[in-house]
Amino acid sequence: MSVVYLNGQFMPAEDAKISPMDRGFLFGDGIYEVIPSYAGLCVGFAAHIQRLQQGLAALEIRCTLTAQDWKELVQQLIQQNGAGNLGIYLHVSRGTDSKRAHAYPQDISATIFAYCFDIAAEPEADIDKAPRYKVMTSTDLRWQRCHIKSTALLGNVMHHQQAAALGLNECILFDQQGFLTEGSSTNVFIVKNDVVITPPLSSQILPGITRQLLLNMLRQHSTIQVEERPVSKNEVLCADEVWLTSSSKEVAAVIEVDGKAVANGEPGTLWLQAQQLFSLYKYEE
Repeated sequence: MSVVYLNGQFMPAEDAKISPMDRGFLFGDGIYEVIPSYAGLCVGFAAHIQRLQQGLAALEIRCTLTAQDWKELVQQLIQQNGAGNLGIYLHVSRGTDSKRAHAYPQDISATIFAYCFDIAAEPEADIDKAPRYKVMTSTDLRWQRCHIKSTALLGNVMHHQQAAALGLNECILFDQQGFLTEGSSTNVFIVKNDVVITPPLSSQILPGITRQLLLNMLRQHSTIQVEERPVSKNEVLCADEVWLTSSSKEVAAVIEVDGKAVANGEPGTLWLQAQQLFSLYKYEE
């Protein structure tokens, strides 16, 4: 039986109840985070909480929990759920109102919910054991504020379903001008001539925590050249390597885009270096 947190209390999951008048249910009016943890150790905790707080501020949702409050909540949730390999889902909606109306209500309390779910063991920096991802491409049809980690994810879900329906792992998105934005649930990197390249942050790109951690590691702990700049679709299709990053995947190697092999169709040598770096430094804040 899993233990969850809801509005100040820890309880069995089946006892957690939220009103259908909650604006998270009615409007997707909320912010969320997913933090991976292994044997009780969280990856990028401070960065995740900072992004959560920035999202709440962007949506003008009042939440009184401090970073230390979140840390204590998450640590207790991990312990009550066995402290194994767990993803921690944090969800803050604007709260429950007496009516359904588009304008923000002024005097309601945020709904705060958190739970844990099992995740796979830590990804290995091993070419022979690395998952091999196959992806498709599509024009990005989502809203224009993708930098906010909103719970309203239908646009992402629909793009991800495009890939899932074809038996693929991800859908990589491009804007109307043909420049890379991100994946439906990932950030995207390419490698060309030993240079690691990823698009700069914008309103069309979620500031992924794994993306942020990896860029810092590459710059601080390696001699690999890194560029943040616009990336065209042709560059993706002609890349030497393509990576996906996310909290659950860490650094994942793509071997096929739109049915065409990436280089020799195997994870590349720079991917191996990147995942090795991530494995080594991911618990440092």
